[in-house]
Amino acid sequence: MNPITVQTLEEMMQRRRSCRAFLPQQVDQESVRRLFALAQRSASWCNTQPWQVIVTRGAATERFCAAYAEELKMATPAPDFQFPNEYQGVYQKRRRECAQQLYESIGIAPGDRVASQHQTMRNFSLFGAPHVAIITSDRALSTYGAVDCGGYVANLLLAAEAFGLGAIAQAALASHSSFVRRHFAIDDSRLVVCGVSFGYADLDSPANGFYTRRASTEDTVQWLDN
Repeated sequence: MNPITVQTLEEMMQRRRSCRAFLPQQVDQESVRRLFALAQRSASWCNTQPWQVIVTRGAATERFCAAYAEELKMATPAPDFQFPNEYQGVYQKRRRECAQQLYESIGIAPGDRVASQHQTMRNFSLFGAPHVAIITSDRALSTYGAVDCGGYVANLLLAAEAFGLGAIAQAALASHSSFVRRHFAIDDSRLVVCGVSFGYADLDSPANGFYTRRASTEDTVQWLDN
């Protein structure tokens, strides 16, 4: 074991968080290329590497946000992958705790549905990020293609942290999958998994002022010796 390497990884994973407020400054193209080249090293089932990615910058980001705003006025959500039917037990508890931390940070009072809905809609303006990556998987690879894309997204988020960038994975951007395919001229053989908005984090924003807690391994791992 290389203690320096382990320490670096631990520090990055402890430091990383979902960024919900970005500076308008774009990331230079060379850094973006290196970021996605690093994420490309992600493991996948039989090395299929099912992810295909569209990355926007500048006017392309602005057009996507503007078009999505119009889509939301006309269409109901229709994701390629079914969203959770409901959150129960500990999953509901964790979800509520995350929302409460965010709302407390940005000053949304309990029960203020208007303000909470406004915050939710900020997903579709990418929280001000100058870039978004749209992640798609091959339809024929079904569930395992999506699982592999999840691993890719996790590594992309960690790589963004290594580059000093903020990032957030957004299932919301896949809620109108047909629109996303149409907007980017994506073939119907591709399923929209999620989006990842990224750029330089606005560290002065209260939206970036908290970390969500993680369950202990005692709650999530079963240890067997025999």
